[in-house]
Amino acid sequence: MTESGPADLKTRHRAMWALGDYPAVATEVIPGLGRRLVEACRIRPGQRVLDIAAGSGNAAIPAAETGADVVASDLTPELFEAGRRIAAARGVDLQWQEADAEALPYADAEFDVVISCVGVMFAPFHRAAADELVRVAKPGGTIGLINWTPTGFIGQMFATMKPFAPPPPPGALPPPQWGDEAHVRSLLGDRVTELELRRESAVIDRFADGVAFRDFFKTYYGPTVAVYKAISTEPDRIARLDGELADLASRHDLGNGRMEWEYLLVTARRSA
Repeated sequence: MTESGPADLKTRHRAMWALGDYPAVATEVIPGLGRRLVEACRIRPGQRVLDIAAGSGNAAIPAAETGADVVASDLTPELFEAGRRIAAARGVDLQWQEADAEALPYADAEFDVVISCVGVMFAPFHRAAADELVRVAKPGGTIGLINWTPTGFIGQMFATMKPFAPPPPPGALPPPQWGDEAHVRSLLGDRVTELELRRESAVIDRFADGVAFRDFFKTYYGPTVAVYKAISTEPDRIARLDGELADLASRHDLGNGRMEWEYLLVTARRSA
């Protein structure tokens, strides 16, 4: 196994995100999250920007709208088609390139800004991914991330699904750890300066109730689709997971189908 994981794991990971319809999740559920990251990083015209694990461009497209020169990279290029349509409709151009977050095909210090919006957190080997996002940033360049927290709704959703999912490969870490301040500090270390870690929440009003949330995510969100696929021949476990996901969402309903999903906003500069 290489530092960035075996090839068959990459194949499975790519296939997982091709399940369902992640662009629907990005545009219907969390449409403002990428723009929040772009604003926090103060991306401006002429900057060279890399969006890691960009998906369908939730952050890359708003970055391009500032006039920046943007590369949207992702392990799952099946997501690019929707991104290209969205970008064309919004009148912006950017590059779309297949790339592994744990082994990026870019030169050292190539980008003024390196961002990822609930993306790089899903690379299973956190140290390798952190090394790469720092490596490709210019000295003094900006690094910006939005990651779901372990204690927030999405972190709890992954904890709920874990007993139903196949065991992770050795050395892989849970994605929501990227939303833990101490973990991020340990990953970035003294390779960055001006590190700021802020907990914020995305307001979600897409779902009428917990059942509507569950049915949407089990249809469209790759990781949830994959868990249901793993237990597809076990009706009792399917029923249990159905109930637990609907109950989780119902407990987080603040009224009228409104939820708040906590995330960690990370900004820093690469050390000289």
